[in-house]
Amino acid sequence: MDRPASDHSICAETLTRGDLARLSGSPRSLVDCDLEEADLSRLDLSGWTFERCNLRRADLHRADLEGTTWQSCRGAFATFNDCELSDATFTSSDFNNASFARAALEAAKFTQCKLTGANLCDVKGLDITFDETLLINANLSGHSFLKATMQRVDFSDANLRKCDFRHSTWIECSLRGAIVDGSRFDGADLRGADLGGFQLVDANLFRGATISRDQAGQLLSELGLNVR
Repeated sequence: MDRPASDHSICAETLTRGDLARLSGSPRSLVDCDLEEADLSRLDLSGWTFERCNLRRADLHRADLEGTTWQSCRGAFATFNDCELSDATFTSSDFNNASFARAALEAAKFTQCKLTGANLCDVKGLDITFDETLLINANLSGHSFLKATMQRVDFSDANLRKCDFRHSTWIECSLRGAIVDGSRFDGADLRGADLGGFQLVDANLFRGATISRDQAGQLLSELGLNVR
């Protein structure tokens, strides 16, 4: 890759670690670029924009990705472990089965993304936003959603052990089949959550939360009782 330093946009190229290392430290915009299986670990890519890029199985562990923008990217099985991702924005992107373990995600935003099977265990930072995002079968154990508002987020079958959902608000979300052992729901408004798969014996898991009459009836119906 040979281009003037003043050109900050790179389009439709297959890029290597060496290519990005030479540009490291100066924010760039990558559009329709192929980074599949690229080793981008420990690079300074802070402030960069990635649009419609292929990052399948890319290795970005310990990279500085603060303030990055990810638009319509594909990054199945990518590795973001221990990354700096504070103030990053992910929109309409597919990071199924990607790993963000121990990443710093302060004020990061995920909107209309697919994170099915993703590992977000032990991520660091407050004010992480998930909006209209699939987190089916994802691992978010120990994560804090304190006072968060979730809208159209699907946590079906997710590992939510020991999460902090206190005073959270749920709008058109799903907790169907999720594992919530040890989580706290004090003050949470779960009236907009699908609690399918839970039984009355599981009600203590949601101690302190508000649910609707319909949801209470659903829990009772799991015991074969009809609520009229």
